[in-house]
Amino acid sequence: MRRVLRAAGAALARVLRPVTRLLRPVSGVGWAVLVVAAVGVGLGGVLGWVELAVVGVGALSALVAAVLLSTGRSTYAVDLDLADHRVTVGQRAVGRLAVRNTSRRRLLPARIELPVGRGSADFALPSLGPGAEHEDVFAIPTTRRAVVVVGPVRSVRGDPLGLVRRRVQWTEPTRLYVHPTLVSLAGAAAGVLRDMEGQSTREVSNSDMSFHALRDYVPGDDRRHIHWKTTARIGELMVRQFEDTRRTHTVVALSTCLADYADEEEFELAVSAAASLGVQALRDERDLTVLAGDGALRADAPSRLLDDVAELEVTAGGRGLADLAAWIAQDAREASAAILVTGSVADRTALRAAVARVPAGMRTLVLGCRTGAPLEVNTRGGLSVAQVGSLPDLPRVLRRVVAA
Repeated sequence: MRRVLRAAGAALARVLRPVTRLLRPVSGVGWAVLVVAAVGVGLGGVLGWVELAVVGVGALSALVAAVLLSTGRSTYAVDLDLADHRVTVGQRAVGRLAVRNTSRRRLLPARIELPVGRGSADFALPSLGPGAEHEDVFAIPTTRRAVVVVGPVRSVRGDPLGLVRRRVQWTEPTRLYVHPTLVSLAGAAAGVLRDMEGQSTREVSNSDMSFHALRDYVPGDDRRHIHWKTTARIGELMVRQFEDTRRTHTVVALSTCLADYADEEEFELAVSAAASLGVQALRDERDLTVLAGDGALRADAPSRLLDDVAELEVTAGGRGLADLAAWIAQDAREASAAILVTGSVADRTALRAAVARVPAGMRTLVLGCRTGAPLEVNTRGGLSVAQVGSLPDLPRVLRRVVAA
């Protein structure tokens, strides 16, 4: 019995598949007109109501005409080209859309749909002869940081009333990265993101660059490190002991928690500040880790880092300032300098409490972003707490941190 039902279901699906494909282009308005046509013709014929029957026949005629206008095969070669897939906020992204008729007959006019982010742009495509091409140039405004999905390009054929719309997709979607505004930190960050030779740690080793002290010789020590003057003076072998040095590894951690920011503009300031710090570290060829959003961002090249930054969003469930120190301790414990970027909601007490879990010996800067606020820097030991009110103030903040 089950086999019979399965076979019957499969046969019914094969029968209905062409019907479903035929009815798929019918819009909501088209279905409403179809109902009006069925009611008008049916009740008009049963009740002998001529006026109602005329309305039904008219609606049915409009629907049939719409179906005829949407039929036909379109053969296009569509090329969607963006002048640049990466732009900065405020720059216009320019693109070109070219449609060519690849058939041997003239094609009727159509409409081209180009989805751009959450919106859509429409282009009127004229009738094209065999081999003819039509080109449109468009510009995409970039008022805010984002990743804008452009496409896919679809051709739309149908009637002027919108009863039937047959869409055919011709291209795959492409991504436009709108990068945040950056500020140059050349020179300003030299003291915070230092240095090319490395910096001393509190770990003692038997061989390095930073001299620490002398100690008694033990078998197995490298004789090149024997301090002969002291050995001759006290009569016992003495060797040099060093402090480990390491190449500067900077970690930039950005809060993406909605509760840390007063408004969206403040979050964008924080994003631009974090991106500027990261890009400068990469340009100076320093080791870098950037923690934001769901995990570590790509920090092997400025363009890749900015692509990931363009996708960041502030959410109620994002990692906030209170989570950044623990995140650094878990994923970037070997870093020598940590920069925590957040908004203006937390006070100084909360800022200092948040960095309590930063690994010992790591120089730390907490950068609070408050739109329009005056520049402030407070340093105590290896911890600096700074406030920046605009992106151009960031180099001055870093200089004051170094001076302190």
